[in-house]
Amino acid sequence: MLKKSLLAAAVVLAMPAAASAQSSWFSPSGPTYPGFYIGAQGGLNWLLNNQSYIMDTGWAAGGKIGYDFVGPRVEVEGMYHSNTGSGVVAFPQGFARVNGRVDQVSVMANLLYDFIPGAVVTPYIGAGAGIAFVDSTIQGCNLCSTQFAYQGILGIGYNATPAMRISLEGRYYGTTNNGGLAYQNNNIMALLSLSYKFGQPEMAAPPPPPPPAVAPPSFMVFFDWDRSNLSQQALNTIKQAADAFRQKGSARITATGHTDTSGPESYNMALSLRRANAVKDALVREGVPAQAISVVGRGEQGLLVQTGDGVREPQNRRVEIVIQ
Repeated sequence: MLKKSLLAAAVVLAMPAAASAQSSWFSPSGPTYPGFYIGAQGGLNWLLNNQSYIMDTGWAAGGKIGYDFVGPRVEVEGMYHSNTGSGVVAFPQGFARVNGRVDQVSVMANLLYDFIPGAVVTPYIGAGAGIAFVDSTIQGCNLCSTQFAYQGILGIGYNATPAMRISLEGRYYGTTNNGGLAYQNNNIMALLSLSYKFGQPEMAAPPPPPPPAVAPPSFMVFFDWDRSNLSQQALNTIKQAADAFRQKGSARITATGHTDTSGPESYNMALSLRRANAVKDALVREGVPAQAISVVGRGEQGLLVQTGDGVREPQNRRVEIVIQ
């Protein structure tokens, strides 16, 4: 039961991410431009049987050249189809078993329309018309001639780059028939194609990551309990802060005083301000202009080490010097 609940929760959590990914696939990802394209395609061809003649699964391959208007496309393609088969065919003289092959060369003009141009995944539809040169070894065939050809196209394209597209499509393709007895020329095709469009911009490299934020120089001066006078170690730290201020050039210093939690809050607030002013005076003696220094007293607020009330914690009795 627990495993089923965890699996259901994982599916629910994954659904928004999957929906977001699919949304990005079918959303325009950037500008696209018109241009000429070339391509090659190939796949399976099923010549549908008529009467008792059964065709084996065949193949089809070809190439194309076209122009993309960004949405509508026009193209001219040449295809070669080949199928073999066998069966019983009804002739005027009676029935006979025949074996044979049908080879076709078609030249088609296609009109297509891309939905969501510029998206990573682009569905499209189309239709075409042209001529087909049909050559058959099937007995009784009078399709062995030049015929009018027509087709419908339904596909989906993956735009690997603005110029390169990989497509998977299904087609119905047929030709006229002058009354042949062996079969009607109706075909179903499943094709995989690769095309390249000229004149498309190169994919821009992703911008470099922003440089990591640099924390402003800071120093800490610590005090004895209930004192605001500066030790020698504190004076050395203040000298380092003054040197850093001069190296930075145009800058400001904020000296923020703190206390521990022993003593009344109002007293500690005043003590923290005295400590901050003591640090400011020492900075001025080191050559830092007084107008470049701000002092803040925070009392028990902003503890470096979290303690309860009334605790004498040395790390909390301090002044933080920040150079910005």
